[in-house]
Amino acid sequence: MHADTRDAAALTPLPYHQEIVAHLKAAEPEVWAWASSLRVQAAHAADVRAQLLRDTYRLTPAAHPAVYAAATLACERLGIDAPVTLYQAGASAMNAALYYLPGEVHVVLQGAILERLNEREILAVLGHEFAHYRLWSDAAGDYLAADRILNHNDGASAAPASYTESARLYDLHTELYADRGAALAAGDSAAAISTLVKVHTGIAVVDPTAYLQQALELDDTHARRSAGVSHPETYLRSQAVDMWWRADPGLDDWLQQRLRGPLALHRLDLTDQVALMGVTRGLITYFLQADTVRVDKTIAQARAFFPDWTPEDVPLDPATLTADRLDPSTAEYLHYVMLDLALCDSDVRDAALTRALRIARSWEGVDALTHILKRDLKMNKRQLDKLARSSAEASQA
Repeated sequence: MHADTRDAAALTPLPYHQEIVAHLKAAEPEVWAWASSLRVQAAHAADVRAQLLRDTYRLTPAAHPAVYAAATLACERLGIDAPVTLYQAGASAMNAALYYLPGEVHVVLQGAILERLNEREILAVLGHEFAHYRLWSDAAGDYLAADRILNHNDGASAAPASYTESARLYDLHTELYADRGAALAAGDSAAAISTLVKVHTGIAVVDPTAYLQQALELDDTHARRSAGVSHPETYLRSQAVDMWWRADPGLDDWLQQRLRGPLALHRLDLTDQVALMGVTRGLITYFLQADTVRVDKTIAQARAFFPDWTPEDVPLDPATLTADRLDPSTAEYLHYVMLDLALCDSDVRDAALTRALRIARSWEGVDALTHILKRDLKMNKRQLDKLARSSAEASQA
């Protein structure tokens, strides 16, 4: 946790934010236009103003000069040029929230933040909330529009699961972006970490270095993918903001594993759906590169998946289907894709099953595919051994 290693220019939307914005613009142009419309923004602004007047006590610079001085410094460090208004809401637990209005920063403090946090931690709280403002103001409001679309769909009773998962992941990444704002405002990641722990636990004194070491004691075996609904777990947030502050080159890959994990059929988000479609199409192309299995019926089966498929499509390299990219459910799905191709023409069945086993071997999926062949196709040991020998010989050829 070294001081002064980042500045406002380093605070940029995370790759996931950028992926979702690009996807929604391309896949949902009419919805995107709605979410970006001035009419929607005006309605939202009216609701925000009414809620703030109704539910909070507005802090004034004259009565609370210290927190407004901190707000001025946080704005400078985050590169924000907008008037700030602070509010206090009644709550037993410490927290804070940004109420977004274009060109205005409105932050509501909850609980005993002003009494329990030190100067740098108050800077961290304000920096976190001000970072939300900066993200929603960035790129002409694109990241706000994406948030509005995802959370509108997530609240609908018939929202597709992919939208619900995208909304969850978008929120998690947004909190990590805001944690970076906390570190920028406070001047290092230590204050950002101690603030997270104090807000989460209510404890009065925190050693951020000791907590970070505690978080790091969870090795890859025990550190799970985040199950957070709106915020990642504190131990993940602490590691993430520390890695960002140190400009750790492995951060993006680490976040991919800790927040998203491998492709899993039961939790595909919008971009994962696109990715899995590409994997499926590429695998089909690779499978049918072999002359022994590329016949009229297998080509027709490929076009049942993708009507515009041609043998000239770009093939997938099956060696890229590693365990950190696919979870068992997705690997099983890909096995069945190959079986759909292998079983559609009895004349090439043995050659196609041999090819499927050879391909499965390249991502260490032979045992799983063999189990499917035994269970679903009722193949006996002699038949399975023959296929295994054939696929091994083909791999060595």
